[in-house]
Amino acid sequence: MESPVPPRAAAPGPRRRDRHGRGMRGPIAPPQVPLAASRAELFADLVQDSVERLERRWPQLADIDFMVLEVPRLDGPEGPWNDEAVPLGGIAPASGGRRARVVVYRRPVEIRTKGRDERAALVHEIVVEQVAELLGLTPETVDPRYGED
Repeated sequence: MESPVPPRAAAPGPRRRDRHGRGMRGPIAPPQVPLAASRAELFADLVQDSVERLERRWPQLADIDFMVLEVPRLDGPEGPWNDEAVPLGGIAPASGGRRARVVVYRRPVEIRTKGRDERAALVHEIVVEQVAELLGLTPETVDPRYGED
């Protein structure tokens, strides 16, 4: 006589195989490979590279927070904007114990650029312009190579 099949355990646990028996799929690339970095992380790296380039000449930039946001807010500190004037970056001066901030908006920059080199150049241009505005200087003073590309 056949013995009945015991019921499957109802406790959830990690699945060892997918429904086709091949095993669970892993990541496409290991985390230390650049392929594994998200677009947002790569963009943040471009901003950080630009800031590091400027900090050699302007050590006071260590007192400024640099941020990346996806898109500008419609009711942001820059005021309302329209279709012709979507901001690529912005500043918030220091006030009330809060450090000054420079913001770069990722999506508008990505839409306006085709490749990584073009994106890096535009990001650097935005960072230079925002730092110049925050410090009350011209962009050419902040970075002598501004506008050469």
